[in-house]
Amino acid sequence: MTTSQAKRIFIWVGHPAQSSLCDALADRYEAAARAAGSEVRRMNLANMDFDDRAFAGYDGKRLELEPDLKNWQDNMTWADHVLIVYPYWWGAMPGRMKSVLDRALLPGFAFKYKGPKSLQWNKLLEGKTGDVIITSDTPPLLDRLLYRKPGRRVISNQVLGFVGIKPRRVVQFGSVRTAKPAKIEGWLDAAHKLGERAAA
Repeated sequence: MTTSQAKRIFIWVGHPAQSSLCDALADRYEAAARAAGSEVRRMNLANMDFDDRAFAGYDGKRLELEPDLKNWQDNMTWADHVLIVYPYWWGAMPGRMKSVLDRALLPGFAFKYKGPKSLQWNKLLEGKTGDVIITSDTPPLLDRLLYRKPGRRVISNQVLGFVGIKPRRVVQFGSVRTAKPAKIEGWLDAAHKLGERAAA
């Protein structure tokens, strides 16, 4: 990407329901990035059509990727920068969102081991950056002190980092359950600022 080109940003909303706070946060981020000159593509998990039955693993017979999963891969390849927005359920991302990662972040696309028995691998999505916004009922400070922020560590290190995407900002907004409108508006403003920074 040259300095004269607009940054290409792929936004993926990992909430399995429509019209969530995650959608609203993504809307603000997207609007700011577009206003700053970025080219943006977006997919919402709630609109994706694919088979999310139990994944059989990478060594067995793989299910053929449905069009939405192929499109998701294309968007990941196309993007210079990725935003992932999702809710924090049972210490992790929603199961259907995890199914997309299981099905689409495949060897040969996202990573490649250097040999049949090697524990070293090539990161095939290297050179990209990423932001993550997580919503939770658990207050972020309690999540850090009591649970050691597992959701943030997994998405940063074992998903994005594993395939070569460098995390820039990983933020957690909560508690959603107790948040007053002014607090939520503050989170939306923060998402707007993140979108501006992503486009810079």
